This record gives sequence, C-alpha cells and structure tokens, in this order.
Amino acid sequence: MTSNPFAQPGRFHKGNLHTHSTTSDGVLPAEEVCRRYRERGYHFICLSDHFLPAYGFPVTDTRPFRSDGFTTILGAEVHVPSTSLGEKWHLLANGLPLDFEPTREGETAPQIAARCAAAGAFVSIVHPAWYSLSVDDARSIDAAHAVEVYNHTSAVKTDRGDGTVMLDQLLALGHRINALACDDAHFEVDDAFAAWVMVKTEANEPDALLAALKAGHYYSSTGAELHDLRFDGDELVIECSPATGVFLQGKGSRAVQVLGTDLRQVRLPAHKLGKHSYLRVTVVDAQGRRAWSNPIWRDEG
Repeated sequence: MTSNPFAQPGRFHKGNLHTHSTTSDGVLPAEEVCRRYRERGYHFICLSDHFLPAYGFPVTDTRPFRSDGFTTILGAEVHVPSTSLGEKWHLLANGLPLDFEPTREGETAPQIAARCAAAGAFVSIVHPAWYSLSVDDARSIDAAHAVEVYNHTSAVKTDRGDGTVMLDQLLALGHRINALACDDAHFEVDDAFAAWVMVKTEANEPDALLAALKAGHYYSSTGAELHDLRFDGDELVIECSPATGVFLQGKGSRAVQVLGTDLRQVRLPAHKLGKHSYLRVTVVDAQGRRAWSNPIWRDEG
C-alpha cells in the first residue's frame, strides 16, 4: 500500500480544508476563524471563501494568522455554471496562489478544476448530496483528487451531509479518487469542529501538507481514529480507537465487518470481497462518529 499514511514518516496533523469567513458568506472574519480552529487544537486550516464576482474572486490571505504549531493553506471554493440540474458548480481548491485568475467567460467545471490543479491545488468534489450532483457530473471532473464523504454544514442545515454513495459509485466506475471530511463552517449555526482530515507529514507546512494530501497520506474523521492499516497475508489488520463497528468495503454491495463493543484491533479477510481493484475502511464508534480510510488499491502491492 504505497499510499498508506501509516507507513509514512512524520506525524499526523489535524486540519479542516473547507471553511468560510466574512470575505465571502461566513459570519466571522478570517482572523477569528483561524483563532478558533487554532484554540481547538487544529494544526492547520484552509479558508475556502467563495471564488465569485460578488466577493471579488477572493483567495483569502491567511498567512498573517500562522503561528508556531498552526499553519494555513490558501484556497477557495470555485464556481462555474452549471450542473445537469442547473445548479452552480461547487469545487474545493486547496493550495491556490493569491493571484489565481478569476473565472473565465464560458469556463466549464472540468476546465476550472484542471486550471486549479495546474496551479498546484488539491481539488475536491464537495457536498454532492447537498445539491444532488449526478454521477455523470462528478465523472467529468478529471482533475479531482477527492470527494467529500461528509460535509458537516450540509448535515446540520439540510440533512444531506453524506457523500459516501458518490465515492463508491466513482470508485466502482474506475475513478481513482480519495475521501474527504470537512466542516464547511460558516458559523451562522453550530457547524464547526465536527469533521476533519488527519494528514501524515514530517512538517506542518503548506507545501508538505498539500503533497501529502495529493499522495493520499491521510484519513478523514468525525471523531473516530484510525491507528494502523496493514496486510497480514490476505487479512487487513485495522487498529483504531474503541469502536462498535469496523467495515471493509468494496465494489457494489461487497463488505465484511466486525461488530461489537470496544473494538480496537480487527482482522478482516480481503478475499471475501472478490478480486476487484479496491477496498476501503470505515470505523464507527458508540457515539456514531466515523473514520474513513482512503481507498486501498490492490495493484499498489
């Protein structure tokens, strides 16, 4: 598993990649948003304000709010017309330069996603359930690195926070795409500090974090923890925080699981999921909190 974060050097850093401030439609100024995340023990944040003409196409400059043990990634949530339902596209781009060129006339979603990636960004398909994004729409974004499997604001405000179905459909169709959990906090309701990524790097610095994100050296969480993933022969050994369910999921309906109480290490037989190309892990604890691995591709060895 060459993309296995647990086999990488360094330590895990906790961060939220999808958040808003008064630079666009958030309630709090950028400095206050960063302060709150820093004081809650986060190691990094990306203020992803809406890259729209109404706000002056902002890439919010959060560099002044970096400090020892806390850094920021520059980025934005970019938009173009339109999905197959006629909705404005929402794509997350973590790692944009401050002078990223505004949306071009006639630019499509695949084009702006590719332009973000070419500028160095980690690109994600966000809150697909919130606006009923179709699979065909999502498949058109060739430059996407990840899809949000959980968006907390969408869960709180519309009960449409779960993106795992979209992830599984894309994986089943052969797309190599990772998972992502985010707050999408605007702070007009209690929508912060509930979903994050744990990124394995040797340095808590923007370039190192972005490289690790693109390499898949992270997992996503709403509170449960993954401590290790490794193969022992055909069995995947999963170590985690105390759980009530540990699931190994594959193509379509294929899944194996262990259910119980205070599960901390389980062994799940990969062969029972057939010979298709990928597996992924979900851990659920007694409070319903989750942790999601990125897909494990069998051709990685």
